[in-house]
Amino acid sequence: MIVNYSQKLLMILVFLLVIFLGLNTMAAASKSITAYDFSFTSIDGNPLPLSSFTGKAVLVVNTASYCGFTSQYSQLQTLWHAYRDRGLIVLGVPSNDFGAQEPGTNNEIKAFCEVNFDIDFPLTEKVHVKGESVHPFYAWAERKLGVFAKPRWNFHKYLIAPDGHLVNWFSSVTSPSSSRLTKAVEAVLP
Repeated sequence: MIVNYSQKLLMILVFLLVIFLGLNTMAAASKSITAYDFSFTSIDGNPLPLSSFTGKAVLVVNTASYCGFTSQYSQLQTLWHAYRDRGLIVLGVPSNDFGAQEPGTNNEIKAFCEVNFDIDFPLTEKVHVKGESVHPFYAWAERKLGVFAKPRWNFHKYLIAPDGHLVNWFSSVTSPSSSRLTKAVEAVLP
């Protein structure tokens, strides 16, 4: 088979294009998504990008005011006070997705938390943690950690390391004061 100069040039260009596209695909794949790529809105209506917590450990907890696990608010507040100076953020994420146990407005939720549990850790506005309208963070967390790690009820917890990677999850029945959870938090504190 005789290949002329223009055919050789075309083959070289195609080869270089394939290499270039392959390198770009590899570079894009190497930039992994972290929790810092997601944002919430605070319960007061202000932007709350998770990137504002860069360098800190973050415990993200979907909460509800009228749940059998609502008493965990006290333990979350205790955990927050014990570890915040060492770099822990507790982030409450109100959701009405399980048993309609968070029916209030953002103002009502905030007042409930302050009056009943003296909560001063950050809270987001009410969001969906499951279903078609799931918040992007929760959809990503399920993809990242698997279907068994998705919230099945209120007070499900995700632990984010200071570099923004998800490192663990804890079901609703895992108390914020449990040794399993506190050891995991201590292991990722900056």
